[in-house]
Amino acid sequence: MQRTFQSNVLQPKAILIAILAAYAMPQFAVAANKAEVLETQAIEVVGTTPLPSIGTPINQVPSNVQTGSAKDISQQESLDLSEFLDNNLGSVNTANSVSNPYQADVSFRGFTASPLLGTPQGLSVYLDGVRVNEAFGDVVNWDLIPANAIANINLIPGSNPLFGLNTLGGALAVHTKSGSDFPGVKVTAYGGSWARRAFEFEAGGVDKEKNLDYFVAGNIFKENGWRDHSQSDVKQIFGKVGWQNDTSDLDLSVALADTALEGTQAVPLSMYNKPAKAYTYPDSIGNQLAMIALKGSHFLTDDKLVASNVYYRKNRTNGFNSNAEDLGPGDSSNISTLTDQDGFGGALQLSLLGDLAGHKNQFTVGASVDYGRTDFTSDSRDATVVGRETVTDDPTAAPTAFVRLKTRNDYYGLYATDTFSYTDKLHLTLSGRYNVAKIKLSGTSHDDALVPTDSDLSGDHTYTRFNPAIGLNYNPSKTLGFYGGYNEGMRAATPVELSCADENRPCSLPNAFAADPHLNKVVAKTFEGGVRGKLAENLSWNMGLYNTENTDDIQFIASNSTGFGYFKNVGDTRRRGIEMGLNGKFDRLSLAANYGFVDATYQSDFVVGSPANSNADVNGQIQVTKGNRIPGIARQTLKLRMAYDVTPAWNVGTNLVFSAGQYARGDENNQDVNGKVPGYGVMHFDTHYSVNENWKLFAKVNNVFDNKYATFGVLGDNIFNGLASEQFRSPAAPRAAWVGLTYEFGRAKTASAAVDSDN
Repeated sequence: MQRTFQSNVLQPKAILIAILAAYAMPQFAVAANKAEVLETQAIEVVGTTPLPSIGTPINQVPSNVQTGSAKDISQQESLDLSEFLDNNLGSVNTANSVSNPYQADVSFRGFTASPLLGTPQGLSVYLDGVRVNEAFGDVVNWDLIPANAIANINLIPGSNPLFGLNTLGGALAVHTKSGSDFPGVKVTAYGGSWARRAFEFEAGGVDKEKNLDYFVAGNIFKENGWRDHSQSDVKQIFGKVGWQNDTSDLDLSVALADTALEGTQAVPLSMYNKPAKAYTYPDSIGNQLAMIALKGSHFLTDDKLVASNVYYRKNRTNGFNSNAEDLGPGDSSNISTLTDQDGFGGALQLSLLGDLAGHKNQFTVGASVDYGRTDFTSDSRDATVVGRETVTDDPTAAPTAFVRLKTRNDYYGLYATDTFSYTDKLHLTLSGRYNVAKIKLSGTSHDDALVPTDSDLSGDHTYTRFNPAIGLNYNPSKTLGFYGGYNEGMRAATPVELSCADENRPCSLPNAFAADPHLNKVVAKTFEGGVRGKLAENLSWNMGLYNTENTDDIQFIASNSTGFGYFKNVGDTRRRGIEMGLNGKFDRLSLAANYGFVDATYQSDFVVGSPANSNADVNGQIQVTKGNRIPGIARQTLKLRMAYDVTPAWNVGTNLVFSAGQYARGDENNQDVNGKVPGYGVMHFDTHYSVNENWKLFAKVNNVFDNKYATFGVLGDNIFNGLASEQFRSPAAPRAAWVGLTYEFGRAKTASAAVDSDN
């Protein structure tokens, strides 16, 4: 089913074979989509620039890149990308503060990609070269990325400047499937615990006569949730049409999503024996996404490839937040928000693949523009807690507080990277990117409780910086390689942070903003080095060290009023650690292990409000000192994946996830009497059975031993216990099981499709 076209012109496939063979790469890495090798499941080539093109052999990348494929995601029946990352990749831990499966905070090396406004973001996420960190707060909405549309992922660590803004700790590049590499039809239905019911489909194919291929994937997911008031309703569809001739490739993709997610807060330890109960409710968020993207590549000559993309992305988010402050009449509030975000832009890059001074060389230069336009409104009305529900006193009354804010993000980048091969074993990589970020805000906020009641949110902020990188790879043999490098990255303060940066007018997140002082950009500088190799043909390993120093890091500083605070540059922070991995296949047994040690600490002294901290002074403040650990980051993680083919038709697999304890938010000084949120170990199980060529049965069990543990902690006052200060925790889901049925046809046994369908 692969596309083959006859021509007297040297085809891109032949070009890529020659290039990759020159780098001692296996030929299976060559994709049917000839200039877009990253659309397959091959993991020997990774994308090292935002815009996908031919990629770079993994043994020439000076960092510990981690990968995942469509087969891995499908075999584990991963609900979404965040779940797959948490169960498999090293130095990753997740925190689910709102107990909704689609709203996890993903932390990698102590840097976060989160769907929650106000969380300091340190990871950039790309979908087929389009940056999907939202314009307003750089958040990442995992519910908008359909898992069954993913061909492969690359988690590229460090402050890699090529991926632009927000790449402090790493970049996650997601590449979607194409019809040429994932042909046929696959339909799945499953259900089980918490009234979860889901329907998934995908279809792909090729029209050889017209040089076209197509792929479409869709999901419908509903669940009541394991905790009260934690329902989910998710609808996703993704489609792609590709055209290709001898020297060009063009892909048009469309993504649509409509999601409605409810969540509930962490519960105080005094309520922890009833983890399914909501602390207060309602809290909800809904996303409506429409995105269209066009990307293409063209060989100008045999060794010159130009690639580009353009996109438009619209996301409309409706939110509702209960803000329960006390049990008295009218002492609480309900806040409704509407965030209307438009993103559009594109990138253009040129790759030169020929020799330089008689040595193999790959040079890429590119430019990108990303524009964001946001219209944010919020209205707050007095409410009273009735039972556990926060009920608006008078829905028709004028809001006691409101925000009317418009923001403009203009991001520009000019980047280049060159990999020069002194020999077949020694490769030098030089990279750099110049970033320009312009953020403009206009609007006002009003709060009856503040003096003055109105605040001007208008502001104009510009951030610029050149970020360099250098790396070296030495591969003395095909079974051993050394790498080392240094890189720098930056992130600009987001509109959310800039709109809430006045300590004299603290705001409530993610709903109310108060003022617009300037915040400095955050700069990250990373050293990394390691070794990797093979113990046998099917057994690979890696070990590495890294150190990332942040200057002018931004922290949300809590005020003495619960739920309020402001953003501030707090000085330096550091993340350093060790990573080790092992991956192999022994006859019927597949094995993967990833260990991560992350030492994340503050490197500057500052004062923060935390009245619920047992060590707080009379003003409700705590002193954070150099060396205190950053809350919410597990110091150690271990991921084990084992899968065994009992028979050719029956496969069983298990994921073991271990995570060390973490400090709760509000315990930045690490001295609260409640101590850490304890660590945990949890086991998940999956099995697949092929009834025949078309029909397959599967089952999945999460938390097999029904362990009781928490992934998130925060200090606060319990309104149901006389405002007593307590540690609140978000309990993890108990044991759950789902069973499903898959029907497939037309899944031709190409290199990719066979792997994907072989459960």
